[in-house]
Amino acid sequence: MSKKILFFFLLLLSPTLQAQQPLQTPSHFLGYPLGEQFTPHHNIIRYTEHAAAQAPDRAKLVQYGTTYEGRPLVVLVVGSADNMSRLEAIRTNHLKSIGLMPGQPGPDKAAIAWMSYNVHGNESVSSEAVMQVIYDLLNTQNTKMQEYLNNTVVLLDPCMNPDGRERYVQWYNQVAGKPFDISSYAREHFEPWPGGRANHYLFDLNRDWAWMTQKETWQRIQLYNQWMPHLHADFHEQGVDNPYYFSPAAKPFHQEITPFQRKFQNLIGDYNRKYFDANGWLYFTRERFDLFYPSYGDTWPTFNGAIGMTYEQGGSGRAGLGILRNEGDTLTLKDRIAHHHTASLATVEAVSSNSDEIIREFAGYFRNAARNPPGKFKSYVFKAKGAGDRLTAFTDFLTGQGIRFGYAGKGGPVSGYRYQTGKTESAKLEENDLVVSAFQPKAVLLKVLMEPDPALEDSVTYDITSWALPYSFGLDAYATKTRLTPGDKPAPAAAVASPAAATSRPYAYLAGWSGVPDIQFMSALLRQKVKVRCAEAPFETGNRQYPRGTLIITRTGNEGMGTAFDRIVSRTADSLKVMVTPVASGFVTTGSDFGSDRVRYVKAPRVAVLAGNYISSLGFGEVWHYFEQQIGYPVTVLETGYLPMVPLNQFDVLIMPSGSYGSIINDRMLTSLKDWVRAGGRVIALESAVGFFADRPDFEVKRKKPEKKADKSATVSRYDTISTFANRERDMLREEVPGAVYRVTLDETHPLAFGYGNTYYSLLRDAVDYEFLAKGWNVGYLKKDSYVSGFAGSKAKEKLKDTFILGVQELGRGQMIYINSSPLFRAFWQNGKLMFGNAVFLVGSN
Repeated sequence: MSKKILFFFLLLLSPTLQAQQPLQTPSHFLGYPLGEQFTPHHNIIRYTEHAAAQAPDRAKLVQYGTTYEGRPLVVLVVGSADNMSRLEAIRTNHLKSIGLMPGQPGPDKAAIAWMSYNVHGNESVSSEAVMQVIYDLLNTQNTKMQEYLNNTVVLLDPCMNPDGRERYVQWYNQVAGKPFDISSYAREHFEPWPGGRANHYLFDLNRDWAWMTQKETWQRIQLYNQWMPHLHADFHEQGVDNPYYFSPAAKPFHQEITPFQRKFQNLIGDYNRKYFDANGWLYFTRERFDLFYPSYGDTWPTFNGAIGMTYEQGGSGRAGLGILRNEGDTLTLKDRIAHHHTASLATVEAVSSNSDEIIREFAGYFRNAARNPPGKFKSYVFKAKGAGDRLTAFTDFLTGQGIRFGYAGKGGPVSGYRYQTGKTESAKLEENDLVVSAFQPKAVLLKVLMEPDPALEDSVTYDITSWALPYSFGLDAYATKTRLTPGDKPAPAAAVASPAAATSRPYAYLAGWSGVPDIQFMSALLRQKVKVRCAEAPFETGNRQYPRGTLIITRTGNEGMGTAFDRIVSRTADSLKVMVTPVASGFVTTGSDFGSDRVRYVKAPRVAVLAGNYISSLGFGEVWHYFEQQIGYPVTVLETGYLPMVPLNQFDVLIMPSGSYGSIINDRMLTSLKDWVRAGGRVIALESAVGFFADRPDFEVKRKKPEKKADKSATVSRYDTISTFANRERDMLREEVPGAVYRVTLDETHPLAFGYGNTYYSLLRDAVDYEFLAKGWNVGYLKKDSYVSGFAGSKAKEKLKDTFILGVQELGRGQMIYINSSPLFRAFWQNGKLMFGNAVFLVGSN
């Protein structure tokens, strides 16, 4: 290579020269016009990198995490050169102005708008549109956009769910016709199971904002809390035949949404309407998409003071590059890009044009929250006694959400609403009790997440209607009208003696059974071939009481490990922060000695779970995530398509997530399944899987027979029974329970209920209507007065009386475990995870 050629080659590689290159349009950069094909995620990232490199004074790329499959999660921060030069001052002054950072705010300020794209992977248009949005915001020839950026900083998350998007895009690119086929019957319009909507573990990330159970959400919330934007816009897609949706939202609005937030919902709609009307595009507002459930990409930011917006374009995973709609016109990817692109820029315009008011109102929102928190309750107390690991999980949650908390520090009386009983009661504060004061900047979010029974102005809503944290975490909590001042965490108790300190050769080690860390501990021991037992009944030893479910790790049975036994137990406990107690004898003061048949040996089960066609992808994902990410125990995933070929005797436990099992299991397979259970297998049937077994021979699940009601024909006119078409949606709701909390009475002596008392709060999402098991164990059941909070239709409430929720049937040497309300729902119902562990490990242990 000549020196001259080498010189020019090095110049091309020079960062300085690269920075001088003009910003390319997405189409030029990608090599094809936007909308002619779907862009792989790595090329979307490449374009954001290109934009940041070509406009370093006006754009900054921030990686805030990675997905489960290792793809980067990024935001591109865009502003004027002046604002970007003082970006950190703008951010910190903003946090100081709302009380989330100490100190007095300085003069540097700007409105902050955060726009998120592609949270549902197969709603893929938004990550295409955002590239054009980036170009328009950074294009110096676009004087209108440059003017808006003089007082506004924009954060763009180009793809919130890269794993789901890639699953969709890779599939579509493999099957799409050349040219694309607009027939709605073409295979390119029918995604295979599980589809691209959810993330790697098949969780809906747009239901996870408040709960942070997924890696992507947790990382995003930490960055969000460092910015606390004035506006958050979330870009989605809906059915192919639906026109575009933008605000104002539909009812119900949560009562804590302020008049200004409602007003700005309308204002944003005005800005969008202006452009959609000019283009003659169809749209709708005030329908379907409400602002109630607190874990959406519009509601969670709203309860964090922002203007939370949802945008919905028709299309989603069915639309592909183009599809024929029912009205006879063709919806193309280019059309969809144009709509989301226009809505994005209209949103920036709305924020910029009203920046002073937005900044002022936002600061006032947090100032008012800290000085005069909403609602009648001013403090919340969480009892430490008996809470175990659940309290630690709860404080981790509060920290992740940016909610401040402390501890009682000293004793004293307190009176308040007790969540466990639904009554006002008195209690004694103890120093380790957790105290959360409502007098803090995030008071609104706290109130929303803690409210025992959210006020629902309209029963036609989009999601669950009850979620109070004391129920989901299984904590004994009080909401009081008294202002309590939290203190620092008390000094820890004296360290527990090491195994060697008690005796050089303990007879056994004892560990609790109250939460996920205890399941992790047992899981880790079983994977290391340590034999574990559990107590079927309470016992006392060493002047200490131990409840049912206590893990007993005896030296007997583990002798082959030699001295490694003590090391494994100790190191495993330390790594998981689980307390173990060494004991010198198998004799107990009260209860059953460790050699009793009431001390059960826990066999390491070989576990399988069903996945594939006709299985709820979300339900499967909850189980999959539970094993791989929460308890670290191996699980084999079996596809329904080859289930008849699977030798079930290779497994001990078969988990059946919710699904349409009538399309999966034929009579021959059902016979094989029963034979396997009779031989010692264990089925865990979740939700609709229970219904598959109902009223079938050999299974004890029986649907209730309709009661004969008195003849009311003399008092009820036949005209009163005629339904009104306009009320059809509300009439259907009488039969439904979209997500309400019920008090489940437990048989705490059964292994399925070990670690609980006599009550468990369950989030019910289906109006099950079964008889009590005639031959089996009704481990958890509803009485006539078991309703606690949330919406349940009038007919659904009647069904949800005197029915079992948790049941176990002995079938031969095996068990059928029936769970009518998934304890793993969205992974946020923390208090259910131990119960699922009971089903997997303890029920049927010998």
